[in-house]
Amino acid sequence: MRAMDPLHVDSDVAAAVNRRLATMLDRRLEESEALDPLFAADLAGRVVRFTLQGGRRMRPRLCWWGMRAAGGGAPLAETALGVAGALELVQTCALIQDDMMDGSPLRRGRPAVHVEIDEQYATQRRDRPCGTFGGAAAVLAGDLALVWADDAFAEATAGSPAAVPAAAVWRSMRTEMVAGQYLDLHAQVTADRSSARAVRSAVLKTALYSVERPLVLGATLAGTSASALAALRKAGRFAGVAFQLHDDLQGAFGDPASTGKPVGEDLREGRLTYLVAVARERCEAAGDRSGLRVLDEVVGARYGTAEEDVRRAHEVVDRSGAREQVVAQVERLCSRSEDALAGAVLDRAATSHLVRLLRGACGLPPGGSPEPAAETGLETEVVAFDDALIGDLR
Repeated sequence: MRAMDPLHVDSDVAAAVNRRLATMLDRRLEESEALDPLFAADLAGRVVRFTLQGGRRMRPRLCWWGMRAAGGGAPLAETALGVAGALELVQTCALIQDDMMDGSPLRRGRPAVHVEIDEQYATQRRDRPCGTFGGAAAVLAGDLALVWADDAFAEATAGSPAAVPAAAVWRSMRTEMVAGQYLDLHAQVTADRSSARAVRSAVLKTALYSVERPLVLGATLAGTSASALAALRKAGRFAGVAFQLHDDLQGAFGDPASTGKPVGEDLREGRLTYLVAVARERCEAAGDRSGLRVLDEVVGARYGTAEEDVRRAHEVVDRSGAREQVVAQVERLCSRSEDALAGAVLDRAATSHLVRLLRGACGLPPGGSPEPAAETGLETEVVAFDDALIGDLR
């Protein structure tokens, strides 16, 4: 079979990944229908639709451009697209189960999977850990997506010289994703308010899983040098935390039509975001007791909280200067990410695509970063995070 022309994929990576996913998921759905039509219609079909309908394909695109930046070309195109598709299925698992655990009603502007299933069967909340039939079914849907992801990864890398090192990255990424999600849940139930803990959760749940590992997976497939991998890890770590900070800002101040989720959900759920942690620290430093009281009343109050209360909390975040500080940190972290890429031996054209992708994910224009804000210590925390385990970024 003739090797795929990577230049055709370069022009629209997301479309190429969608085609690969559609073909692969068609086979999975046929297998599910042969197993049991009800299972296929209710669960497997929902996993397929959720995966194919919506999403920015950021992780698959990072995997592709990591491969291209590391010098990979036509011989690796099919393998890279297969791994990219597997990454999107891991994301399907993460989103379905995250929405169920948080009780989120919406995802990508549509009812979340657990809500959709409950609406289909008109099932009511029951006294069980998963809450409803839809919640229990959503756990299985997420599990199914993860099983399919592992199958897709194994099929894509079978026979590849990079299969063993790529599998090591894959294993780390899955565990880090679960660890980050657990820290997120733990912070909600214990009312953890530490900005350091918020950074740790952001590194595990987003920087590693969403940015660094997909980049490194692609570059590993290309068999690149240790120095190039180190540069991509560093770039991914900084950009990944910037991406999470931008996501926190969007969750608080963004347009639901763009985010696909209700504004203020992070506040109601009591999620430990760096944005709110900084707001609280700045209120404490300024002696703003009324601001602290509003945050105490609103953060973690869940869906009984009125829109007016959410608005008051947002005003505190704004007034404290936390929003301005986090915006500046996003820009600074992206600048550090670009510096790491600029100093590495990587394909320049592919790296330019990669920089645009990372900046876009962080809500920044495609041009270079403006003069960065003053150091606040966040970068030091990101760099120092478990260096012995994850790799020295200095």
